[in-house]
Amino acid sequence: MDKRVVITGMGVISPVGNDVPTFWNNLIHGVCGIEYIEEFSTEKLPVSIAGTVKDFHAEEYGMDKPFIRKQDLFTQYGVAAAYQAVKQSGLKSTGEGQNIDPFRFGVYFGSGIGGFATQFREMAKMIDDPSGQWISPLFIPTMISNIAAGHIAIINQANGPCLDIVTACATSTNAMGEAFRAIKHGYADAIITGGSENATIPIGIAGFANAKALSRATDPKYASLPFNANRAGFVMGDGAAALVLEEYEHAKARGAEILGEMVGYGNTCDAYHSTAPRPDGTTQAECIRLALKEAGFDENKDNLYINAHGTGTKLNDAAETLAYKNALGDFAYKAHISSIKSMTGHMFGAAGAAEAIATLLTLRDGICPPTINLDTPDPECDLDYTPNHAVEADITLGISDSFGFGGHDACVAFRKSGD
Repeated sequence: MDKRVVITGMGVISPVGNDVPTFWNNLIHGVCGIEYIEEFSTEKLPVSIAGTVKDFHAEEYGMDKPFIRKQDLFTQYGVAAAYQAVKQSGLKSTGEGQNIDPFRFGVYFGSGIGGFATQFREMAKMIDDPSGQWISPLFIPTMISNIAAGHIAIINQANGPCLDIVTACATSTNAMGEAFRAIKHGYADAIITGGSENATIPIGIAGFANAKALSRATDPKYASLPFNANRAGFVMGDGAAALVLEEYEHAKARGAEILGEMVGYGNTCDAYHSTAPRPDGTTQAECIRLALKEAGFDENKDNLYINAHGTGTKLNDAAETLAYKNALGDFAYKAHISSIKSMTGHMFGAAGAAEAIATLLTLRDGICPPTINLDTPDPECDLDYTPNHAVEADITLGISDSFGFGGHDACVAFRKSGD
C-alpha cells in the first residue's frame, strides 16, 4: 500500500534571507533581493546585477574552518539549508536520541551546475600553466555536482538512498518528486531533498548572457519581470533550499511537527529544444496534470495556488501561461499564481525547492506572495499572477512547477496536513 509523505523540516539560503522565517517575511512583503554584484568586477561584463546571497556565515550551520576552506559555495549553501531542515525535523540517525534507521534515511539533493566557481578557478590555473601541476588535488571532489548530496549524507549519517539529480532549472523539483516516490513506495522513511547553486561568477554571467537568456537591465529593482510585457530575460540568483520528507506514520510515531503533506508529482519532457520551451505549453501542461491528478485536485472544492516557474523570459512566460490554460481549462482564471523569482532571481538548481517552501508557507498562512514589478501585464499572460502585493486566500492545494533547459518539466503538489 502506498505511504503518505509529509514535510517535517525546511531550510533555505537565498537572496532574500538565510532562514525560512526571514525568507518568507521578505517574500510576502515584496522585498527584492536583487542587487549590484559586489563580489567581483562586472565592468567588462554585459550584466552587473544578480540575486546573490548576503551575510552568509557557514560556521553558523555546523561547518568548521577546514571544511569551509575546501568546499565550493554551492556545497556550503546546500549543507547550510540541510542543517536547518534536519534541525527542525528532529531526526537523528545515530547516538543518543536516535529515531531513524540510518539505512532508511536518504538524501536526494541536486545542483544544476555544481562547483562552477571551483571549475572556473582551476581552469584559469590550467590555462596559465598547461602542465597542470598547480591544479588542486581537491578539484574534482569539490567541483562535481553530487558532492553537496554526499556531504549532507556524511554530516547526517544518512546511509539510505542518495541521488544527485541534474535537470537544470528543474533539478530540485525533480529531486523532491523522486524522493516523494521513494518514500511513498517504501524505499525510505525520510529523505533530505532539495538543491543548491552558486553560478553568479564571471563565466556564468557571460555564458547565460551570450545565450540571450539574461536581462541586461541596469536597475536591479526593476530587472526580474515575470509575466510583464517589459520582460527581457531572467536574473541570476544563488542559494539553496532543503526539505525533509518523511513517511507519515514514522513522523507521527516520533511526535514530529508536520508542516504539510506532499501529494503529487509530475515529470515530462518537452523533447523540443535545448533551451527554448515548447511554445504551445502542451508537454508542460501534461506535467501539471499528472501532479494534480495524483493530488486529487477537484475544481469544485479546491482553491489552488501555483508557484510559477515564471523566469521573466519572453518564451517561458507565454508558454507557461498556455500550459496552465491547457491543464486547467477555464479554472486557470480562478487559480492564484505568482513568481517569487521577481524577488529572488533564478536560483537554478535551488529554485524548485525554494519555491516549494514558499508554496507550503502559502498553504500554512493563507497568504499568496506577490509577483512584484508587474506594472505592465503582458496580454498573452492574462491569468491572476498576484501583481505587486500579497493576497490573502484560503488555499487548499498548492503546486510548484519548474521547466529546465533540455526540456525538463517537473511539478510537485502539496496540501496542508489533515486536508
